[in-house]
Amino acid sequence: MRNPEKQPSTAAFSREHAATVGEVHAPRARIQCRTVDVHYGEKHAIHDVNLDIGHNEVIALIGPSGCGKSTFLRCLNRMNDTIVGCRVTGEILMDGQNIYDESMDVVPLRAQVGMVFQKPNPIPKSIFENVAYGPRIHGLAGSKLELEEIVETSLRRAGLWDEVKDQLLHPGTSLSGGQQQRLCIARTIAVNPEVILMDEPCSALDPIATAKIEQLIDELREDYTIAIVTHSMQQAARVSQRTAYFHLGRLIEVGDTAQIFTNPRHQLTEDYITGRFG
Repeated sequence: MRNPEKQPSTAAFSREHAATVGEVHAPRARIQCRTVDVHYGEKHAIHDVNLDIGHNEVIALIGPSGCGKSTFLRCLNRMNDTIVGCRVTGEILMDGQNIYDESMDVVPLRAQVGMVFQKPNPIPKSIFENVAYGPRIHGLAGSKLELEEIVETSLRRAGLWDEVKDQLLHPGTSLSGGQQQRLCIARTIAVNPEVILMDEPCSALDPIATAKIEQLIDELREDYTIAIVTHSMQQAARVSQRTAYFHLGRLIEVGDTAQIFTNPRHQLTEDYITGRFG
């Protein structure tokens, strides 16, 4: 039986329903998104999204395929700038600074807001060079010893050091899929980011590798803000403190993960979680 008190399921989710979205504002917000819209040419992909992401939290972005969650994620480090015809409007503030300001240099921004992609993408170099590349080009190491320390520390934090410490000169592509993804995470954290974005980081991995990545996400939360796109509602429930549900380019609902999965405010959220669509 559907809850009659929930907002009706409708694609015309508009401003007058904004009160049902939930906990848009996060305490100690690191990222504040205000009236964010994204267009690909004539296509309106993201509609009027308002969302905060807090310090040291994992927020999961869920929703059906094509709902805009990955597009929104890429807004947070301006990866959409690389797509011809893509236009982003509104404000995205990181520690109070609008990352879409004309004066913003996207190179240090993308170091500050790192990205882990759906498929592991180690560069065609050694394991060591995969991790050392970022610190080297950003001038984070003053000597070879410092660079080696950064590489070891990053691999340790990614839970990979003990598995690869004797094969650092081997190609990164020689590792298993799960190891490659942890190598990519080590590469991301080697440049001292503040935020880590993950776009379905476990979709190509087996259950054992997925469990290691999820454990790693929980450990990294102590030092980073993490936003993760996932098609797995079980994964969202395991790793996140807050969950945001997207539908047809709109943020329908956001709140504590337990609340979203047990007592959603909006009928669209309940329909997705209970498997009526998606």
